[in-house]
Amino acid sequence: MYLAPRPQMSGTLRGISGGNAGVWQTVRAMRRLVNDSRTNLDLRQTATSVVFLCPPKDEIAEARAIFDFVQSHIRYTKDIHGVETLSSPEITLAGRVGDCDDQATLLATLFECVGYPTRFVVAGYTSGELEHVFLQVFAGGDWIDCDPTERNPMGWAPPGAVVTHTEKV
Repeated sequence: MYLAPRPQMSGTLRGISGGNAGVWQTVRAMRRLVNDSRTNLDLRQTATSVVFLCPPKDEIAEARAIFDFVQSHIRYTKDIHGVETLSSPEITLAGRVGDCDDQATLLATLFECVGYPTRFVVAGYTSGELEHVFLQVFAGGDWIDCDPTERNPMGWAPPGAVVTHTEKV
């Protein structure tokens, strides 16, 4: 039987608000994780290794390579039942698992490690409840949707989603 990688887990339990207020707390925590991790040399090495064979200065090719890497190598796994969890990009990469907020945080970090600005997009599907987060990367002169949790190409956004907020850059 094949087992997933087993990184050393650690963390802090923090209470978050319920509903949309809790979603915004999570998005702010995601941005802090990206800001803290984008200068991590191991993550920069990962990002530069992923884009190494792309044509120099081809922003779309580099962005696509990083997107494809996360989409192909990080397995979508739900949070603990009834508990919102958020992993650092280092833990998500080492464990190769995470839900939408974990994957979006890792993806944003890898993009930013090689110079591409990012912003988180929060979307809902029913009655104003925010249910999903993905991101946009600024590459090739445009903001491009990136949802690594779905098996769709870079540039795809969830259909029917009402985007209620795009994080300010």
